[in-house]
Amino acid sequence: MANPFRPSFGVSPPLLVGRDDLVDEFAEALEDGPGSAARATIYTGARGSGKTVMLNAVEDRAREHGWVIISDTASPGFVDRIVRQHLPGLLRELDPKAVRRRLSGITGPLRSGGATWSVVEAHLVSAGLRNQVTLLTDLLAENGTGLLITLDEIHRNQIGELRELATTVQHAFREERELAFVGAGLASAVSDVVNDEVLTFLRRAERHHLGSVGRDDVARAIREPVEANGRRLADDVLAEMVEGTRGYPFLIQLVGARVWRHHPSEPEISMEDARLGVSDALRRLGSLVHEPAIADASEIDKSFLLAMAKDDGPSKMADIQRRLNVDVNYASQYRLRLIAAELIEPVRRGYVDFALPYLREYLRSHAASEM
Repeated sequence: MANPFRPSFGVSPPLLVGRDDLVDEFAEALEDGPGSAARATIYTGARGSGKTVMLNAVEDRAREHGWVIISDTASPGFVDRIVRQHLPGLLRELDPKAVRRRLSGITGPLRSGGATWSVVEAHLVSAGLRNQVTLLTDLLAENGTGLLITLDEIHRNQIGELRELATTVQHAFREERELAFVGAGLASAVSDVVNDEVLTFLRRAERHHLGSVGRDDVARAIREPVEANGRRLADDVLAEMVEGTRGYPFLIQLVGARVWRHHPSEPEISMEDARLGVSDALRRLGSLVHEPAIADASEIDKSFLLAMAKDDGPSKMADIQRRLNVDVNYASQYRLRLIAAELIEPVRRGYVDFALPYLREYLRSHAASEM
């Protein structure tokens, strides 16, 4: 039987759970018309929290409303790609007058076909971003639809291009055009961008942080694909799998995929399959999520995290300070850095905990192997 789970970053799961309210809020903004706050929305969250999946979901909902989509990633040259590829392509598709033929020469009697023609395109790539957006939204408005632009992995490295895009979107909003913008990125990267003095427009965008998913939603995200593909699982087996995910969206798919693959031809998933699959998934989680997440951390950042890993639950800042042999200001500085990187989170006054599931166990194992 084919595995229904999809443990790949940015790939939509067979069943999206725990985010219905956010998708509905965006859909309502499309219906409410220009001026709706959610027409500019940014999703933030840690690696694997489902940011790209949310972009996929709002794009699907916009298509249901008849809107057209430009989807890109904030990598170098994304504005140029929008200007030279996405917008001209949509304009040529939607404007029947975009391409026409022009007589360029006569080689014989016209009745015998003795003529040569050249193709003239109305929408050339030399047109600027704002001009093309204006043309496209004018065309779409005639049919009662609009344009959605989505941008993934927002970060400060492309601040110049972000300013150009944000300025264009802001002008379109002021002109009450049928345009919406949805972005996604790590919270720290998004904060760097929206605090730019030129990007005040993005500061006013709706911002939603994607956290863990509730147990009931996790159970539904596992049970429904399993049963839809002809297999069964008992309640205690399902509970074992749900517990293993800790509500982490990426881990829902990873656990499901790893459990499924143990005996895919069996009509029922066993408890042994569930336990082996969860164990497999947690080993993969280290290389797929934890290792990349701490790759850019400084040595002091890592020392802070290792000091936290000594505790079985939330860590007291005073204990971390003592273990690192530093003063309170020094420890507080790195606490803020790691919170911004979404590696740790404050849980109550004077205490922090790991933001990524199983990061404590990964750090303990990593430290032990190095020793």
